Amino acid sequence: MNTIIKLAWRNIWRNKRRTFITAASIVLAVLLSNVMTSMQKGTWDNMVDSVVNTFFGYAQIHANGYWEEQTLDKAFQPDDKLNELGVQVKSIESIIPRLESFALASYETKTQGVLVIGIDPVKENDMTGLEKKMTAGQFLAEGDNAVLVGEGVAENMKLGIGDTLVLLSQGYRGVNAAGKYPIKGLVRFGSPQLNKQMVYMPLPIAQQFFGAEDLVTTMALKIGNKKEVEETIKAVKTNISPEKYEVLNWEEMIPDLVQARELDTASNKFVLYILYLIVGFGIFGTILMMTKEREYEFGVLTAIGMQRNKLSFMVWLETTLLGLFGSVVGILLSIPIVYYMYSNPIQLTGEMASAYDKFGVEPIMKAVFDPQIFLQQAIIIFIITTILAIYPIWKIRNLKAVEMMRA
Repeated sequence: MNTIIKLAWRNIWRNKRRTFITAASIVLAVLLSNVMTSMQKGTWDNMVDSVVNTFFGYAQIHANGYWEEQTLDKAFQPDDKLNELGVQVKSIESIIPRLESFALASYETKTQGVLVIGIDPVKENDMTGLEKKMTAGQFLAEGDNAVLVGEGVAENMKLGIGDTLVLLSQGYRGVNAAGKYPIKGLVRFGSPQLNKQMVYMPLPIAQQFFGAEDLVTTMALKIGNKKEVEETIKAVKTNISPEKYEVLNWEEMIPDLVQARELDTASNKFVLYILYLIVGFGIFGTILMMTKEREYEFGVLTAIGMQRNKLSFMVWLETTLLGLFGSVVGILLSIPIVYYMYSNPIQLTGEMASAYDKFGVEPIMKAVFDPQIFLQQAIIIFIITTILAIYPIWKIRNLKAVEMMRA
């Protein structure tokens, strides 16, 4: 066995030009596939993080049926089990309570519909960074009888800091909801839809406004590690009553974003398949040329008594070692490039940046530094090379030594 391995290794370097050409095609395939996959995954991870952490969180708890109807009548009072989830489930960093419903906003002669959200200012800012999105005024504090409004709302209704916003709505179980609130600050969101409808107020003030004392519609979960989302949801479900509450992850709440990501991933895979196909033909061409050049050698070795099984294994091993060599070098070259793109994201400008801003996403293209991607792409190229190595084996199996030596 050791002799076969040594012969295979020496045979690889008998024709250095052919070896380098084949190895270069494998290295390039591994390099390109690693960079493409890392950029695509990193960009989408950044997009999902931006959208999810802007408002939704990676998971939310509601009363059963709330997400389908999203009515204030589905509000609930958190029980002890819900309040203790942060202690029971270690992956939950904090629980953010909200009371959400729609209202008619009025200022002087202008009116429009808005989404009123009662929040705990400290917890909300910890998860969504709401204070960083402020463009004027001051952030809410506990006990404030004031509101923050989206810049789009302020622009449409000609509002400014200190102006009084009148809100009219239907409260919990049909009670009348009406109130006047001074504007303490303006908030800008990347999404025009959020910008044109968001109004924030402290949770106790919102509960008083809607006649929903001690009630909330949503408890958003801040989960530090997004890889633990599914495990966290399972743990939460075991600690709460399934008859009373529903637990949804961000994919269930934002299916449009999931579909867009799947479509982009599918197109990226199509490009990779074309790359694999091109590289496969390149490697196969080299193997075909190598097999043709060595027909006389194969004939001689067979004629002097070398078993075809051993000869086939040696030739297969040559191609496999070449594939392994190219894959390893491809990984080593990929690591610094991907790490640089991970540490130095590409800043988008112009129309592309505007498109990202509309969805509340930071306009950057960022790679993800995931060793699993390097290994996965290298294994795929290695498998392709190993499969193509079957051709010389088939050729040796059907070899006629005398005819090959005459050639």
